[in-house]
Amino acid sequence: MDNQPKSTLEVALAHAERLMRRDPALAIEQADAILEALPDQPGALLIKGRALLRQGAFDDARALLTTLAKQRRTPSTLLALAEAFTAVQDYDGAIVVLREALALRDDSPAAWGALGDAYYFSGAVAQADDAYAHQIRTSTQEPRLMQAAAALCENRLAPAEALLRAHLKETPTNVAAIRMLAEVGARLGRYGGAEKLLTRCLELAPSFTAARHNLALVQFRQGKALDALSEIEKLRAHDPENPTYRNLEAAALSRLGDFENAITQFEDVLRDQSDNPRLWMSYGHALKTAGRTADAIAAYRRAIALRPQFGDAYWSLANLKTFRFERAEVEAMAAMLRNEQLKEEDRYHLHYALGKALEDAADYATSFAHYEEGARRRRALLDYRPADVSAQVQRTKALFTPALLKARAGQGSAAPDPIFVIGLPRSGSTLLEQILASHSQIEGTMELPDIAHIARDLGEKKLKSETSKYPDVLADLPAEQLKALGELYLQGTRVQRRTDKPLFIDKMPNNWIHVGLIALILPNAKIIDARRHAMATCFSAFKQHFARGQGFTYDLAELGRYYRDYLDLMAHFDAIAPGRIHRVHYEALVGDTETEVRKALTYCGLPFEPACLEFYATERPVRTASSEQVRRPIFRDGLDQWRNYEHWLGPLKQALGNAALNDPHNR
Repeated sequence: MDNQPKSTLEVALAHAERLMRRDPALAIEQADAILEALPDQPGALLIKGRALLRQGAFDDARALLTTLAKQRRTPSTLLALAEAFTAVQDYDGAIVVLREALALRDDSPAAWGALGDAYYFSGAVAQADDAYAHQIRTSTQEPRLMQAAAALCENRLAPAEALLRAHLKETPTNVAAIRMLAEVGARLGRYGGAEKLLTRCLELAPSFTAARHNLALVQFRQGKALDALSEIEKLRAHDPENPTYRNLEAAALSRLGDFENAITQFEDVLRDQSDNPRLWMSYGHALKTAGRTADAIAAYRRAIALRPQFGDAYWSLANLKTFRFERAEVEAMAAMLRNEQLKEEDRYHLHYALGKALEDAADYATSFAHYEEGARRRRALLDYRPADVSAQVQRTKALFTPALLKARAGQGSAAPDPIFVIGLPRSGSTLLEQILASHSQIEGTMELPDIAHIARDLGEKKLKSETSKYPDVLADLPAEQLKALGELYLQGTRVQRRTDKPLFIDKMPNNWIHVGLIALILPNAKIIDARRHAMATCFSAFKQHFARGQGFTYDLAELGRYYRDYLDLMAHFDAIAPGRIHRVHYEALVGDTETEVRKALTYCGLPFEPACLEFYATERPVRTASSEQVRRPIFRDGLDQWRNYEHWLGPLKQALGNAALNDPHNR
């Protein structure tokens, strides 16, 4: 059979396939020649659709491939159609088509990889990881690696790791095994280790595109956006129009705070993909952060016009805080929630958006019902364990004593550069950051993940069931390692600094749980605890949907427990290191701004500057939920907004307890 001569059609199709790899335009000409003789010939139509994708003619490609898929729903046709959906960032469409392709043939590494990309860029990271694991499983035929891949797909990480390490002991240069072991590390949050493995993988096989893409993703997840951009540049050199690479590049630019280039890139892409709702929303986020509020609103509304059930776009409008919905928009959101087919992600976003819209309309009972339902649905999707936070607080208190601090005095990096603003989200930290960043010696950056990454790496936690070595490991670290960790933090955050100002702000609120680590590795860094009335802080966090993290904010009782843990640890450090942490009370800052600003600047060793009182005139990107509020002068209206909801906040009051409510630090 194999020795039989190929037909004229087979020869022509093979020639068109070869042409597509080096010249898509000629491939289209060859496909058209075939179609002239044989109209609707599926092989020629598929080649033409793929060639159009390579040319960047995404709309034409999608139209042709959609028509072809109606006639011939094969895995190859569906995979090409999914690529067309992904090219215009219609990830939901791509996911549906790829699921169908995999139902027809579930051993396609390309389809599993494309599905992983679609899930990742739609925000479904867990599903993306699962798809990538299946991509690895279907990419190898070695029995031991197949066993490891099967374990990885079932999320049995310990046996997968054991099999892979045994295999690499015998064949240390097996790049497939190295890539799989990196995937295990990424699943466990050991991004540093995963990065090293993938770097080694690419040293052995520089053209291993899948590993390079994995490396860029791992770097991006660590906050190493500059490194990720370097890898994306290499990927795009061979596949410049690949939508996955372009999307990751835009995300990395935004992470770096390069919003001018990010906005320009979004605008270039939107000229060709003007019907893509997710792209419009991402564009709106960049505009919002850059302070172009009116343009951001227009972008979000354009996203909604293209996809009326787009809950995230509605929430993006609500999250501007100063925005007010029109009556028709409120009615549209309420109507969509009555649709039983509405996706869960759209549903909880719409609940949050309606909660804000009805709060603005003073319908507090209905508003709270929506906030509560949105939080309930979001909490159900999270693996957050309050006991883990409480246990870490107690272990930190046991470890950090006056004796330990005295023994470690003078160790760590001597650099005075960082000013850490810690506390809980929605506690006034963004306002404080904007005020301090208006000083000529202080640069504002963003909520930086670097301290948390250092803590996680020190913990060496491989499985959720294991106990992290952090913070206990800090007791035995030698002085040179403490200094190295401080320098590592400074090196990692340097990419966020865009001026020559000597000091910079790291406004990651969750760093409160790492103040001991900060004190050891950066002893000259300043730590400012931004604090607000407990009920006001917690309820403001409860009604906020966070893009990532902050799993404690979706249940009132868990919120109260988390706040108590925070108070407990701050009180401990106040006792063992008086004056080490400076506290700014939001109510005092609003009541007598100049006095509080002078105190904070004195703590930072800086003179007072009048520009700090005109913070709202400072032009800089602001990437938190309060971005619009801090671009206006201070107002007192929000101090007691939580009292409108007091009737429904019993679980929060009970969890906080009288000790927290009466704590003088919260007055």
